[in-house]
Amino acid sequence: MSGSIIPIKTTLVKLAYVTPTIRRLDAGGGNPFRHGHTNACTQIDGVSVASLAKEFGSPLFVFSEATLRRKYREAHRAFARHYPDVQFAWSYKTNYLNAICNAFHQEGAIAEVVSDFEYEKARHNGIPGRDIIFNGPYKSRESLMRAIDEKAMIQVDNLDELLTLTDIAKQRSIVVPIALRIHINTHTHEVWSKFGFSGDNGEAEQILRRLTTLDCLRLRGLHCHVGTFILDPVAYRIAASRLVELAVTAQAMNLGPIEYLNLGGGFASKARLHGQYLPPDQVTPSIDSYAEAICSTIQTLWPTSQKLPRLYLETGRALIDEAGWLISTVVAVKTRPIQGATTLPIAMAAYGKGGQDLTQSRSAHGKGLSHSLSAYGKNIHTQRGALTHNAIVIDAGVHLLYTATWYQPTILPAKATADPLSATTVYGCLCMNIDVVREEAPLPSLTTGDQIVMHPVGAYNVTQAMQFIQYRPAVVMIDEAGCPRIIRRKEDLRYVQEMEEMPAHLAKPN
Repeated sequence: MSGSIIPIKTTLVKLAYVTPTIRRLDAGGGNPFRHGHTNACTQIDGVSVASLAKEFGSPLFVFSEATLRRKYREAHRAFARHYPDVQFAWSYKTNYLNAICNAFHQEGAIAEVVSDFEYEKARHNGIPGRDIIFNGPYKSRESLMRAIDEKAMIQVDNLDELLTLTDIAKQRSIVVPIALRIHINTHTHEVWSKFGFSGDNGEAEQILRRLTTLDCLRLRGLHCHVGTFILDPVAYRIAASRLVELAVTAQAMNLGPIEYLNLGGGFASKARLHGQYLPPDQVTPSIDSYAEAICSTIQTLWPTSQKLPRLYLETGRALIDEAGWLISTVVAVKTRPIQGATTLPIAMAAYGKGGQDLTQSRSAHGKGLSHSLSAYGKNIHTQRGALTHNAIVIDAGVHLLYTATWYQPTILPAKATADPLSATTVYGCLCMNIDVVREEAPLPSLTTGDQIVMHPVGAYNVTQAMQFIQYRPAVVMIDEAGCPRIIRRKEDLRYVQEMEEMPAHLAKPN
């Protein structure tokens, strides 16, 4: 009938509930537009990387004497502009190779050590006890007695150490000068409460009151190391302010005068933290900003009727990190599955491309065919339906780059190339799945025998390197004249086994 409405019967279908999931859409291989200009590190201080590897072997740590001296002078100049009495102490734990330490000592740095071992290293390098700052949560009784005899600056870390010093002083009927280490919540990062006495809950004042009853100890200074890789100079402003408050309190208790304040170290280098979005050049504070935060705070708050205290700084990473490189060689080329990516059309959609299904093409070949998407400028491959990207294995690993746990070294090829870059996983040489130097480094296509250079790696890696599976490599320092010099030889079996002893019943006849 014209104009009539015919009802339509509908049926509601209840769909099965599907648990929501979150899947990473990996962009896969990069391209020149994403990663920028293809850089290379062909030389260090004018010496070719290829010649260094050929002469001294691979892997190879390389340090620039000119760079470390320049970094020290810049830091000292920045603080000297803001403060009349400043003294830098080289942090031995950051890199205790004698050549490195002595370069800083020549520049005017004294020594800051955190163990009996490092104390001996400093004395071996000719540093008198009076020019050694003795830190650390554990100092043996023997090392404390030596430090007292040699007039080192002992920074007391805990009550047990304070009691030990009291006992030594009473036994010898002497007065021992000390400083107290204080930890402070600056509200900028996690509090390093393992070290020293709390400056936040009254513990520091309690220790000061205790010192008023101990005639055998004399308080000379206060120390605070707020943490490591501090990207906010405000942390130092807060710490310096609290140390001045405690110094005034101590002097009101007739414990003074406080002769020095020690603001420790922790200044950031141009290393890149995992998860850091902006490049280090944009987020790493200048040394001058640290200097202004510390020095202006002390000068503003210190009582005008009293002489300003000497300022000690225990800088390590900011002075040496960028002076160190690690040369390594590619020993294998692989591909790595992209986690969570299983089909090409999904990945292609991420690039705004049509999702052409290559399943039929793979089936036609009857085997797992790898398709390179070179037409799109991407080094992505499909193997049996799974997306992969490039991976390499190098002759170094996390046993040499312990700091790769927190930082992403810049990795560059040792020869210039116009090839496009792609996200490449850089595996180390250890027989451990955790040995990943970088999950994704923008690199051109590399082949076995090619060299890469990692930077900055000068801080902590040499001191924390171990002989796990592999020998530790040689270390070279390029002097200011551009001449590479060995400062630590490559290890061998004789050296590694030198301290071992073989019980007679286990020994084999020669």
